[in-house]
Amino acid sequence: MSDETELRRNSENKHSESNDSQSNKMAREVEDLSQPKSRIVYEAIKQAGQEELTRPTPSLLWSGIAAGILISFSVLGEAILRTYLPDAPYSYLIENIGYSLGFMLVILGRMQLFTENTITTVLPLIEDFKKKNMFCMAKLWSIVLTANVIGAFLITALYVFTPALPEDVAPAMLSLSEHAVFMPPLDSFYKAIPAGILIAAIVWMIPQSESSAFMIILVLTWLIAAGDFTHIVAGSVEMAYLMWLGKLGLMDATFGFFLPVFLGNVVGGTLIFSFLVWGQVKNEIE
Repeated sequence: MSDETELRRNSENKHSESNDSQSNKMAREVEDLSQPKSRIVYEAIKQAGQEELTRPTPSLLWSGIAAGILISFSVLGEAILRTYLPDAPYSYLIENIGYSLGFMLVILGRMQLFTENTITTVLPLIEDFKKKNMFCMAKLWSIVLTANVIGAFLITALYVFTPALPEDVAPAMLSLSEHAVFMPPLDSFYKAIPAGILIAAIVWMIPQSESSAFMIILVLTWLIAAGDFTHIVAGSVEMAYLMWLGKLGLMDATFGFFLPVFLGNVVGGTLIFSFLVWGQVKNEIE
């Protein structure tokens, strides 16, 4: 009798273990299918930021110059579509798809774009606010932004001083550049805030949706153009283009366009988006 009882207990234990194993397996499968938690995305971006802060200066410089060159295809793509699309109410929405091209090249190509760093390198500083971290972030920002602007001036020199830019496209390129750069400075500042938020949102979304990265970049950067928002690096291409043509002076470029847009992008990407993200996860990581 005791043997039968023992066998029954063993059978029940095995059945229970089997159920536990199946439950654990199902839990793992559900976890695999679910989106990563916010704190996991936060940690991934923070780690990427920490790695960026330790990269050698030459690597940052060349990557930043490449980004400044490649982002010009946002302005060029939009200009080409504006040139050849029919004059119709819907053309505005279609031509702004061209604005996404440069961002796709830069972001998917892992180049150093200044506005991405308004969240990536800020998260380590928010969590561990030290003078050393602040200095490292300021150094990286200055190197990357300077490199982006150098790249913008290099590629626009090609467009202005050689036949690289098709003659049919040049008027649209000029029109787009004048519209962006000659905007009142206060308008440029406020319009730069949503652009900073949207670029930071791209950085936040891609780690949890890598398979959809193309569409995320396409839609959100299209929205920057369609919403007539201002972006410091793409805008630097337009600024440099006008300066090479002799239509914009250094003082007007710096104080009328560059600084307001720079500050607006930082407010949007850092003061708004990064701190909202930090507020969302701080109680989970402490």
